[in-house]
Amino acid sequence: MKAATDSYPVISGVEPGSSAASAGVLAGDKVVSVNGVVPRDILEWQKLVDSDDIELMLLRGNESIDVFVQRVAGAPFGVSISSAVFDRIHTCDNHCEFCFIYQLPKGMRRSLYLKDDDYRLSFLFGNFTTLTRFTEADLERVLEERLSPIYVSIHANSPHLRSEMLRNDRGGFSLRWMKILAQNDIQVRAQIVLCPGVNDKDHLSETLAGLLEECPELESIAIVPLGLSRFNTESRMRVQTKTEAVETIATVEEWQSRYKSLLGRDVIHLADEFYLVAEIELPEAEHYGEYPMLEDGVGLARSFVDSFTGVGPDHSGRSDGFFSSVDSPTDYVRLINPASDTGLRTQSVVSVALRSREKKSPKPLAVITGSYGAVVLSSVLASEGFTEVDVVEVKNEYFGGNTGVAGLLTYRDICAVLRQRSDNRRYLVPDVCLNDGVFLDGGTFEALSSEFDVEVIATSGAVLRKRLEAAKEELTHV
Repeated sequence: MKAATDSYPVISGVEPGSSAASAGVLAGDKVVSVNGVVPRDILEWQKLVDSDDIELMLLRGNESIDVFVQRVAGAPFGVSISSAVFDRIHTCDNHCEFCFIYQLPKGMRRSLYLKDDDYRLSFLFGNFTTLTRFTEADLERVLEERLSPIYVSIHANSPHLRSEMLRNDRGGFSLRWMKILAQNDIQVRAQIVLCPGVNDKDHLSETLAGLLEECPELESIAIVPLGLSRFNTESRMRVQTKTEAVETIATVEEWQSRYKSLLGRDVIHLADEFYLVAEIELPEAEHYGEYPMLEDGVGLARSFVDSFTGVGPDHSGRSDGFFSSVDSPTDYVRLINPASDTGLRTQSVVSVALRSREKKSPKPLAVITGSYGAVVLSSVLASEGFTEVDVVEVKNEYFGGNTGVAGLLTYRDICAVLRQRSDNRRYLVPDVCLNDGVFLDGGTFEALSSEFDVEVIATSGAVLRKRLEAAKEELTHV
């Protein structure tokens, strides 16, 4: 078969005893077609295999074979697919001056530099789309298949300002798709990256006023700060000051009240960093509702604190959209987001297993975190009586700028900080900075553990508290 076989989805696993296993489907097989149709993505695949009789054309090595699968009542189909998108990802053709991908250093893994603008990845994984490449055919599919929620980057409601910020003329009118989606009962979760001196202050008020008038159906609007690294080359991009953060919070609170008064629900949410920079107390859990934008740092600190103190549920590890609702999630557990690195969001992280280490004598614990996490952790540990636990703040020298979240910590920065310490502690490393055991800069957890006494801890307040309480108990019996 002389075909571009690299574009075929690969079967990454077959569940023993499943219908597919009984029919002879093997891990490593490439899927050419299903019932005569070449599937474009996991969404189409799921529809095609949701039948009693399935005809698969597979490529096994260099041999093309046909396999007939008869679904057994009550038995899963049992196939894991390697990727969410089988055809080409819709890449982003914007050139936003605030884009973090343009601010990455050279020499990192190639996938980090891939910019996607694919509505399918928005639905499947929560990646953001600007809709500048969205078409009538895409709209028809989203409405027909009820692909909801969709995550949309707005930044500004003014056509002129939005196209200026995206550096794409299509950005001026592509929000019309968002409004059509929302008006047709597709949940739309919107995002505004706030750039000081560009789309803040009066521009922010104009955007929120315009969205309230033109698209009141929006489920949520997350306002997040500009992420700036030391590799930024855009002269007008800068970090928000404490005074500006205070002003932003005041402006947003006014609009939150107006939205709540007119719509009867909380729609606008600020990312935690605004409150941390402004040194203002975080809102209570009720403000965030169901935490629809948790993966963007909206309510993440509040959720962590509440789960640590036991006053609220643990939202860590939650997934939305398609993969939280499919009937047979085991068929998709190995699925990989082809643009996972580009999002740099907690939702896309695949951490190393929480391995049980060989039995060692108890030690005091220290928690490794970023600059923002250090503020939150230090406060909650002190208030809850864990004064023996040390908080190790790792400043992000690798990216620089205002990069302060735990998810962007790197191997080299952690090593640099730990090598300066002489205490005999066991260090807890947050799982969100690891992707399959590898840090963003390519260093591995294995290498880190060969030099320091470290273990991975889930980024969850409840999990951390349980670990700290166990350590305290161990130390009292030494």
